Amino acid sequence: MRSEITIDLGALRRNVRTLLRALEGTELWAVVKANGYGHGAVDCADAALAAGATTLCVATVPEALDLRAAIPAARILVMGPASNREVAQARDADLALVVPANEIPEGVAVHLKIDTGMGRWGASELPSPTREVVGVMTHLATADTDLEFARAQVERFREASAPLAHLTRHAANSAAALRLPEARFDAARCGIALYGLSPFGTDAAEDGLEPVLSWTSEIAQSKLLRTGESTGYGRRFVAERDTWIGIVPVGYADGFRRDLTGTEVRVAGERRHVVGTISMDATAVELDRELPSGTPVTIVGRGVPLEEHAAVAGTITYELACGINTSPERARRVVVDS
Repeated sequence: MRSEITIDLGALRRNVRTLLRALEGTELWAVVKANGYGHGAVDCADAALAAGATTLCVATVPEALDLRAAIPAARILVMGPASNREVAQARDADLALVVPANEIPEGVAVHLKIDTGMGRWGASELPSPTREVVGVMTHLATADTDLEFARAQVERFREASAPLAHLTRHAANSAAALRLPEARFDAARCGIALYGLSPFGTDAAEDGLEPVLSWTSEIAQSKLLRTGESTGYGRRFVAERDTWIGIVPVGYADGFRRDLTGTEVRVAGERRHVVGTISMDATAVELDRELPSGTPVTIVGRGVPLEEHAAVAGTITYELACGINTSPERARRVVVDS
């Protein structure tokens, strides 16, 4: 197998309990959209509910229907838009829908969304509620970067939703759950922190979080580059001296992106730089010596946090995690419970 992805549900449950302690009585709603941020929606949803989460949040009705089939009793909220056909499916499957417009569908539980500054989904003013309306929400744009603006959003939401304070109100995401107590209201929708990844791009351990996903592979071949020889497309790495490189059978088709050249992985427990152009199916790593085929490589895991790769790529952990190819043709997926 080219690589192995391990999902530790024990770590996820501990992250849920860490977030519940931070929330001090506010409900935790587990965001498991995009296949649980690439971690596996059903496994992660089950673990989150077992640890104390009370609702599952997804982006689409099809995502929700998959969860409903696997976890029949779960409370599930669809946060993205739904077509007329999907509204009917939601009604039949006892799903709740977020409605950003003035048209409130009948016969299905509805959460109204107010746009307080994200500038995306949501109404600028609350429509007149109907009996279907069970909640009201907003989404924070800068809880991970600009608390002043986030606080302004929270106050706008508090004022706008005051007439519906008897309903379930929710605004906090992972960053706000950890840094913005006034955003808690009745529930917090936590996604990235569930998976042990920092919403701030820093060391997740600072907030007591443990990474849930690890990703390993191995050296498929060691090769000695003589001075002036190169590896990979475009000759982006040319050996300035005789240099051993290891070829790892993982590339951008697996989710190890081209812009991760220069990042580090662990080879036989030692940190080594990724060099040259990352190919569709292969990555070169600079070595200090020849190593045998089968030498273990940690791409993400102990000593190699996803936050470091995100910094090199100039992106966020969310994008990298969602981009890992977990199909059985590309990787072996293993679920453990530590």
